[in-house]
Amino acid sequence: MPDKLLYPLVRPCLFSLDAEDAHHLTLSWLKHAAALGLTKAISKPKSDPRKVMGLTFSNPVGLAAGLDKDGTYIDALASLGFGFIEIGTVTPRAQPGNPKPRMFRLPQAHAIINRMGFNNGGVDAFVANVQASKFYQNKEGVIGLNIGKNADTPIERAVDDYLLCLEKVYPYASYVTINISSPNTKNLRQLQGASELDALLSQLKAAQQRLAETHKRYVPIALKIAPDIDDEQIKEIAAALIRHRIDAVIATNTTITRDAVKGLQHGEEAGGLSGTPVFKLSNKVIRGLKAELGDALPIIGVGGILSGDDAQAKIEAGASLVQLYSGLIYRGPALVRECAAALRCAGR
Repeated sequence: MPDKLLYPLVRPCLFSLDAEDAHHLTLSWLKHAAALGLTKAISKPKSDPRKVMGLTFSNPVGLAAGLDKDGTYIDALASLGFGFIEIGTVTPRAQPGNPKPRMFRLPQAHAIINRMGFNNGGVDAFVANVQASKFYQNKEGVIGLNIGKNADTPIERAVDDYLLCLEKVYPYASYVTINISSPNTKNLRQLQGASELDALLSQLKAAQQRLAETHKRYVPIALKIAPDIDDEQIKEIAAALIRHRIDAVIATNTTITRDAVKGLQHGEEAGGLSGTPVFKLSNKVIRGLKAELGDALPIIGVGGILSGDDAQAKIEAGASLVQLYSGLIYRGPALVRECAAALRCAGR
């Protein structure tokens, strides 16, 4: 298991660099390694198919959106053994995101704070990258395409950005995620409000039905929500999801709370906090959603998974699938296999 032994040796070097620089360097290394066939040496999870949203996932452990915003590293990331990968968030027009530095590690808490701000090259470049990937061309697995709005689009016109992106990515997606929960785009989380959410989901559902007829293929839509919502908001969101027949919900994005990192270096930086501090918050939202949704639609659990036991806890809370992000930064690719093994054993 060279991946399990190698990453702990490489990590101190990466952690000595700026977090965003290390992020790009790691993905570049991975892309070169995959092109040379070196990632074949990484032990992959055993097949453990799951049927969710009408799609077949080779195992229940996926990559969360945010790691590859432009779809530049699809084939490299797919080589790590994920049961599915989600890329984005992409916006209609290219945008630089927020000023740097905008990503910070908090190693004592196994956490990351980021305020990237949907930095990406725009939806046309994004789609071209998806089309160019072998993963897409050879239909190697499930790929989720995550869409958002441009920072300078007024919140009252946000739906226009989502509809434009949905139209562009629909033909190439296994499923499409609607990101209304990033804390790094001004006012975006307002779309989680009852009336705003109803209006958004109504138009997205109508567009989905039209696109399904046009392309002769139904592409599921998932909604990604924040962990910073109360019980009443969970009930309202669950009711809206059922009312508009949305296909899945992803719980959750990063948190704006800081209780778990008070006093730590970078603990007061603005942005979304991910990793261990969001674990219990996201689990609470998952349990609340499950209580309201029952089996009406599946939940994809994400937030603070750093071990196989953590992944299992998401499933026990009510999730059907899980996604990783910050855990990969702290544990490396061996975490994918560990989580898949834990969920395979738990499912027996």
